[in-house]
Amino acid sequence: MKKFEIDYGKAKLMDYYDKFKALSDPIRLDILNELNNGELSAGDIAEKFALPNSKISYHLAILKKVDMVTERKYKNFIFYSLNRNGIQEASTWFDRFQK
Repeated sequence: MKKFEIDYGKAKLMDYYDKFKALSDPIRLDILNELNNGELSAGDIAEKFALPNSKISYHLAILKKVDMVTERKYKNFIFYSLNRNGIQEASTWFDRFQK
């Protein structure tokens, strides 16, 4: 095995693929940037971007699926925050290129 070669396995590579695909959309990147400042409700996020709730919900579902955001339900509201562990996991992919 070469110094930089890491056996991630096919399932792990697909996880990385899904994470990076989620990051390929500018709206999702902007959502992550906003959540970096703290927890927000889906309605607050939709308002910040002047987009319909359905479109924001779509993007949040993708980010949640790849473990980059978490949700917390309170009464009739859903609040979203960054999942820093999920984001760190994506970052480890690039770490191997710095050795």
